[in-house]
Amino acid sequence: MKFTKMHGCGNDYIYVNCMEESICDRSLAAFRLSDRHFGIGADGLICIDASDVADFKMDMYNADGSQGKMCGNGIRCVGKYVYDHGLTNKTTVTIETLAGIKTLHLNVNDGAVDSVRVCMGSPILQPDLIPVRYDGEKVIEQPLEVCGEQWNITCVSMGSPHAVTFVDDAMAFDLNKLGMFFEHHEKFPDSINTEFIHVLDENNIFMRVWERGSGETYACGTGACASVVAAVLCGRTNSAVTVHMKGGRLLVEWDRSENLVYMTGPAKTVFEGDVDLTLKNDTVDVISE
Repeated sequence: MKFTKMHGCGNDYIYVNCMEESICDRSLAAFRLSDRHFGIGADGLICIDASDVADFKMDMYNADGSQGKMCGNGIRCVGKYVYDHGLTNKTTVTIETLAGIKTLHLNVNDGAVDSVRVCMGSPILQPDLIPVRYDGEKVIEQPLEVCGEQWNITCVSMGSPHAVTFVDDAMAFDLNKLGMFFEHHEKFPDSINTEFIHVLDENNIFMRVWERGSGETYACGTGACASVVAAVLCGRTNSAVTVHMKGGRLLVEWDRSENLVYMTGPAKTVFEGDVDLTLKNDTVDVISE
């Protein structure tokens, strides 16, 4: 099976053109291929399919094999993939996701896409639609006890659920130990992605993220969008913010008049190769890169 390894701000995925390739069990394939010791190594698997309602369809799976509805960094790379591989010559493309149809504007340089602006849609703030187990119309700086500590969280869905908390120093704790307790807290019936935000100034924030099903990642597009929405709701930033992450930066703009969130950032190809995807053993074999 041919694959392409790509990343957006270090949030890396394995991409497969499933209009040409066939994967019998995508969840199992994501789990096996994402292993950084015995597989290709990635935060997950993204399959590119044909669509009856958009130009293409994105079907994404986290590193643990669970299916995701939306991935902001992943969808930018889908835009780069379909353009760079000659599947389209359009610089505005629509992608079907489980979180709805997203419109991508591809920025092309020397015949290849180097960055993408995505209309991420409207933020969902109603607790039962995120979903989170809180009363009221919105969850803005509400208390949550995790590991014996009190945290204040603001909850937003951008196609996937996020809990955003503001801290003095986002690098000051062991997220690998803490993150899973947020992810599987009883307040979050579908588990949760959690962003730990350090506000730099009204136009810049620093973000660390624990993604459900993947653990700490270098970046999260939907998380960056949710974080800016939360920062605006809490009166901490303007509505156009550069989000700094371990893997790079994203520009996120919340157009309050249209109630739409726009995200702009890079999309990069790492390498291409072939893999023997029999899925009969505990490992997979990368044939060439």
